[in-house]
Amino acid sequence: MTLSIIIVSYNVRDFLGQALTSIQKAVQNISHEIFVVDNASSDGTVEYLKKRFPDVTVLANRENLGFGRANNQAIVRSAGEYICLINPDTIVQEDTFSTLISFFEKNQKAGAVGCKILNPDGTLQLACRRSFPTPWVAFTKIAGLAKIFPKSRLFGRYNLTYLDPGKTTQVEAISGSFMLIRRAVIDSVGGFDEHFFMYGEDLDLCYRIREAGREIYYVPETQIVHFKGESSKKSPLAQRRLFYEAMRLFVNKHFSGKNALLPSWFLILAIKGRALLSFLTTIGRYLVMPGIDLFFMTLSLAAAILVRFYPAFPWTPFILVHVVYSVIWLASLTGHGIYNRHKFSGTKTMSAVFWGLILNSALTFFFKQYGFSRAVVLVAGVFNMLIIPGWRFLFKVSADKMPRRMQSSIWRQRSIIVGDVKTGRELIQRIQTRLPESYQVVGMVLSAGKLSVEQIEGLPVLGTMNHLSEIIQREKVREVIFSTDKIDYDRMLAVISASNDSGVSFKMVPSNLDVIIGKASIDYIEDIPFVDIEYKLHSLFYRSVKRGFDFVFALLLLVICSPVYMWYRWIKKVPLKQITMPGEGQKMIDLREFDINTGVIRWKYLPWLFSLLRGDISFVGREMDIDLSNRKDDISLSLKPGITGLEQINRNRDISDKERVKYNVFYLKNYSLLLDIEILLKSFFKQNKFTV
Repeated sequence: MTLSIIIVSYNVRDFLGQALTSIQKAVQNISHEIFVVDNASSDGTVEYLKKRFPDVTVLANRENLGFGRANNQAIVRSAGEYICLINPDTIVQEDTFSTLISFFEKNQKAGAVGCKILNPDGTLQLACRRSFPTPWVAFTKIAGLAKIFPKSRLFGRYNLTYLDPGKTTQVEAISGSFMLIRRAVIDSVGGFDEHFFMYGEDLDLCYRIREAGREIYYVPETQIVHFKGESSKKSPLAQRRLFYEAMRLFVNKHFSGKNALLPSWFLILAIKGRALLSFLTTIGRYLVMPGIDLFFMTLSLAAAILVRFYPAFPWTPFILVHVVYSVIWLASLTGHGIYNRHKFSGTKTMSAVFWGLILNSALTFFFKQYGFSRAVVLVAGVFNMLIIPGWRFLFKVSADKMPRRMQSSIWRQRSIIVGDVKTGRELIQRIQTRLPESYQVVGMVLSAGKLSVEQIEGLPVLGTMNHLSEIIQREKVREVIFSTDKIDYDRMLAVISASNDSGVSFKMVPSNLDVIIGKASIDYIEDIPFVDIEYKLHSLFYRSVKRGFDFVFALLLLVICSPVYMWYRWIKKVPLKQITMPGEGQKMIDLREFDINTGVIRWKYLPWLFSLLRGDISFVGREMDIDLSNRKDDISLSLKPGITGLEQINRNRDISDKERVKYNVFYLKNYSLLLDIEILLKSFFKQNKFTV
């Protein structure tokens, strides 16, 4: 066997298909084997390979094991004299492998080679030839000197930009997107270091190859195209974190303690600084709209002060007022989903400002130090109700002059349709015909079975419903449209539960209108209504209200009951026993309670107050189940376990599982602080104790 080709794939099925097609053309005259290690893709990669490329050996992992570990799985099973590690989002020339194998035969000291790697636009991908990130090389890269002086030998070493890209050169490292290595070298130095999950492992392998006395070459006599980062584009924040963590591992492994003190602190500090800057830049993008609203709130308050006290302008007494009131208005806007799902919704923005005004006005009556600002707050609130929705309206009007592609990215939500092939085809046709400006449908998710088709109406089939949560994250989906004619309601509710507070909007196209889950708005495609599925307790605002109530009330009870707690804990020295149970979602939590079998049994639950403070449980929630096996797909799991709740109050009625779910769905949809208080009072007066 001359050549073993190894590809690690993660949710890039279509790219992988074209990569394999180009590889098969390039190896026709070479004895070879091809391995694809799939890291638990949710886009049907494994089924696709078995159908389209039956000669390829597929190793299907049940979880994402990372780049290095997955490659190692295939390396130990391979038999080729040369091993090619290649990314799935590449296309090779027909002479790529033959040219590089010929280079190996002429250069016996060569341990690994890489070719010229091009971006899709034909430019050179700089990572195809690199130097190790020594302190100076890393500094020139991080400080931007490498970019400013690319032709300088002093500053351009990171990507060797001063070298002729058309000249064969011995280099320190090549890109992990394409590496051809002698098997004897792999046997000598070992495979990838599995401490690197993704990124950095190629640098580490190259470092060990050179340490073993073998040479690494950049050979531009042949080339490939690399659609860089197709896997990582799905979750850029997570990939950025992995990149900087990989750099830190590399520095600690190879430079710490070797080159005096400078590498051990300078490089790691620089890497962390770059990671922090990258993180802050990303966060800054999310703060743009709240920043614009805060700017207009400040203008509104200034205008209100001027209206109230003209010609004077007493701004100083209103600084604290401005801070408090702005926080309330921004919280209300956030709670109404203005900064994720409904960025340019005029009606929701108006509603958010109105409720913020109600809260701010109430504040002036409860706290005397704010009482002087009542008239100003009222006038500022009126201005806010005009300006904050108003600038969004003006932006929409001006957006008509923007390029269509930019309009789509702003107005249309990235949507997917969940259903079978037949209903999916019908819905896609109707949406594209009737509401193209409202929905950007990026693909279809099949409700059951295996992936029988790859495309429907020109849109890709992204996977099956079993992987829906992962598909939503991977494709950055903002709206999910269910066809309820083919999907059970419990499956829909389980998906919504798993996507709790993710900012994703769920809609359904019901087969009839006798069941409507939630309400917000309805879009009609001819005679087909899209009904919003919405739960109040899945919004950040109401979750924060509920969490705040639990914390304050638990703290108050803990202060009141502290003498009893100290009596049992430190005077009687009653031991604590631990109970493990499912918490919110499928996370397991530990509860502690006093081991009391006589006397006032209720006091045994006193340590639960600490769990309430931590947020593991709630005063009002679902039943505290020990057995999770029969509830793993239950929407009730989006509720925390509760000391009391609608289930617990009605327990003596021997309610069915279906009734129990209905109680919890009702609570999720209709949550309010008053409802929590009412449930607590009913539970206490009905049984003179909390139901546990």
